[in-house]
Parts: sequence; C-alpha cells; structure tokens
Amino acid sequence: MIWLVAVSALALAGFAAFCWRFAWLQRPVPYRHPRILMYHMVSPPRPGARFNKLRVHPSAFERQLQWLVAEGWRFVFLSELDAEKRPGDKTVALTFDDGYRDNFLAAHPLLERYGGKATLFLVVDRFDRDWSVAKNPRHADGELRREPKLTDDDVRAMLASGVWELGAHTVTHPLLPSLDAAARALEIGGAKTALARRFGTPVESFAYPFGIFGDADRDAVAAAGYRWAVSTNAGISTDLRADAHILRRIKVSGGDGLFVFRSSLRTGRRGVSK
Repeated sequence: MIWLVAVSALALAGFAAFCWRFAWLQRPVPYRHPRILMYHMVSPPRPGARFNKLRVHPSAFERQLQWLVAEGWRFVFLSELDAEKRPGDKTVALTFDDGYRDNFLAAHPLLERYGGKATLFLVVDRFDRDWSVAKNPRHADGELRREPKLTDDDVRAMLASGVWELGAHTVTHPLLPSLDAAARALEIGGAKTALARRFGTPVESFAYPFGIFGDADRDAVAAAGYRWAVSTNAGISTDLRADAHILRRIKVSGGDGLFVFRSSLRTGRRGVSK
C-alpha cells in the first residue's frame, strides 16, 4: 500500500512538473489582449540543420490555423492592433521574420485556405546573406544564406492577395547595437523608405533583428515613424501604447506540438525556461 501511494505521488508530481514546464499551470493572460505570434519558416526540418527550430512543418502550421479558427480567434494585421475590438474578441497577429520563400510557397496557401492574414517583416537586401554571423561568427556555415528568399514578385503577389501586410526588418539584418548613429538610421529608416517605394505600400511596423536592441535603436525606430515594433521578448503585451516599440511575441518553434501551441496562446509563454 505504501509503495502504491509513493508511486502515485511521484506520478502526480511528474504531471505537475510537465504542466508547469509547458506553462499550462501558469495564470492565463486575459483574452482581451491580442496575441502576436512569431514565425520564420514554414518548411520541414532538415537533417543536422542548425536552425530547425525556425522551421515549422507545414502540417503543424495547418493544425495551428485549424485550431485558431475552431477556437474563434480572429486574425489581424499588426497595423490593426489598435482597432476597436468586439466584446469577447480573441485576436491574433501572425508575424513572419526575414523573408524566406516558403512563406509564399507553403504558408500563403494555408493562410488563404483558413482565412488568415499575416505581417511580413522583410529584409530589403536579403539575397546571398548569412546574417546569423552578425550575431555569432561561429554560425558561418552558410545555412541561412542558402535558404531560398522571397523574390520581389513573390512579395507583390502576397500583398495583392490581401492576406499579407509589409513591415521592415532593416536593410541587411545587422546587429543594431553594434552600429553607429548614421548606420543605424540607414538600416532602420532606410528600410522603411526602400520597401514603401519598391512595393507601393505603407510600412508601419518594424522587427528588431535577432530581437536585440538598445535605447538608441528603439529611439531610431520611433524617429523613423514606425507605429509598432516587435521584439523577441516572450509574452503578451497588455499595454499596447506603452509597449508600442517593444511589443512582446510568442515564438512558434519547430518541433512544438499543438499542446505547447495552445498553452502558449493562454499564457504567452511556451514554457518557463523558453
């Protein structure tokens, strides 16, 4: 009898640890606050690849969209965050960083199928660049350089569909705090100007490369006239005006199942250590 109680206690403790690990027992953030999700690629993982966490399998992405629709979530562009919400509205803004071609080939058809929409944070000069090296020189293996990027015609088709809006992700995806004031202004303000001119659309939002920024970078974003800027800080911003240029996002990682996705929409976190 004693051993049965001990085993039951261990099982209960294990289950509690599992739930806490994946944020299920954390207090949910009220649904009146919009959720901002962060994606990079929608593609199958590659054997031995360094950046598989950035690759969400198309079938997993489809399950996530199906669940969002079934649970009554309303898709919004980032530019629509300050729009008046209906009572009981649950809103979610999907964002995609960098500009990988699978955003058009894989994510776009699924967004169309399920009535979704998304904000694309595009690097202006994105071809033949291995920008991860700017953060960590040991990443000079060329994986991100070889990853196919969106062409300008792809972007035009995405915008024309009404499924996507365009945001800026700098000109070259540098590590912003390493730049001087002139280079910082060119990367941040220059990206806004270049994208608006090239695609004939307003560019009102910005994503910090690598999610790394300082006060000078945030000030430059505001000075450039961006209404919103997103970080990689995990969570859900509950004061949009105060956080307008440091909005929190929920990272959607390759390999995470639907359970983790659902719990992250409740609490803003994939787990206590992520």
